[in-house]
Amino acid sequence: MKQLFSPRADSRLRGLLIIGAAALVLLATAAFAWSRSGGAWNVGEPAPQPIPFSHAIHAGQIGLDCRYCHATVEHAAGAGMPTAETCLGCHSQVWNVGAQFAPLETALRLDTPVTWSSVHRLPEHVRFNHAAHIGAGVTCATCHGAVQEMPRTVKAETLSMGWCLDCHRDAPAARPVQHHGTEISELTNCSTCHR
Repeated sequence: MKQLFSPRADSRLRGLLIIGAAALVLLATAAFAWSRSGGAWNVGEPAPQPIPFSHAIHAGQIGLDCRYCHATVEHAAGAGMPTAETCLGCHSQVWNVGAQFAPLETALRLDTPVTWSSVHRLPEHVRFNHAAHIGAGVTCATCHGAVQEMPRTVKAETLSMGWCLDCHRDAPAARPVQHHGTEISELTNCSTCHR
């Protein structure tokens, strides 16, 4: 009976299996590295906004305090986004460019909120409280970067779980709590940030 495969076929198959396994490991490593990179978290990417807004002008050149537009940052979970009244309160008197402010005027006329796009949106299962962080002395720039220098607001940090935990582990006010018999920092307890 004639042999179906040559004697070298076995060694070729083993070689292909080794190359395939190495390629699979390389692909998995590249995917893991990409998932941890800024590109996967939209770091540096501006979100489309209803009007062209520049923090570099408002917070940088003019020197507006963050709390003027983000009015609830010190006493609520959300920082709050500026209303049409907030924007048009100044812009109806200075530098009124009609076409750019049409979405604000429409929102004011229809008594609806301005549909700002969030640059720093966290997943629904994450509980984040701006007031708690501001109260603990965390500055806006810690998470949001130097917004006063940003012509278009971009995400400066990944805001990933690992990034947040690094900060929580270094927090001086972290009290220890018992979690299933192990003493851990209150700020690294899962239920501190997760619902």
